[in-house]
Amino acid sequence: MHIAILTFDGFNELDSLIALGILNRVKRPDWRVSIASPTERVESMNGVVLQRHISLSEASSADVVLVGSGMKTRDVVADRSIMSQLSLEPERQLIGAQCSGALLLAELGLLHDLPVCTDLTTKPWVQETGAEVLNQAFFARGNIASAGGCLASQYLACWVLARLEGVKVAEEAIHYVAPVGEKAEYVNRTMANISPYL
Repeated sequence: MHIAILTFDGFNELDSLIALGILNRVKRPDWRVSIASPTERVESMNGVVLQRHISLSEASSADVVLVGSGMKTRDVVADRSIMSQLSLEPERQLIGAQCSGALLLAELGLLHDLPVCTDLTTKPWVQETGAEVLNQAFFARGNIASAGGCLASQYLACWVLARLEGVKVAEEAIHYVAPVGEKAEYVNRTMANISPYL
């Protein structure tokens, strides 16, 4: 099982790395979570530099592709050299967008009549593509999901876990990362957000 998290220059650390941490709670030799980028290194909006695991073209063959967010997403969407490397297929992949990642899904023609979640800054840009933006943290239909707000990345990650490994694995993963004294509350909230879409 290979999960690719698309991460571009100007990326939001919370969007890519929270998902990476939660998804890596599955400890199996055949389970891999990769940072996929168009360049060998990408720098976050706060100056954190990451070394990619795989290229964007390699991400297109992953079982799951999550599109991270960042302050330069509109530039990414406008860059044909980047976008031409991506070929996502919801018929064979789980696909998720975090915040401004919804812009990439729109550009790739994956939204059609699918409503999405995104952050408040990105909302008007997503609406310009013709997509309906929901006032909620998480939404999924079939194999495409979206999350709005940096900390909603936990919902996206747990949706992937629940779809691939079952609800119990998703619950265990969020329980592990949740604050001490608030674990039951976090598990309940997460499952309440994703359960209608499983």
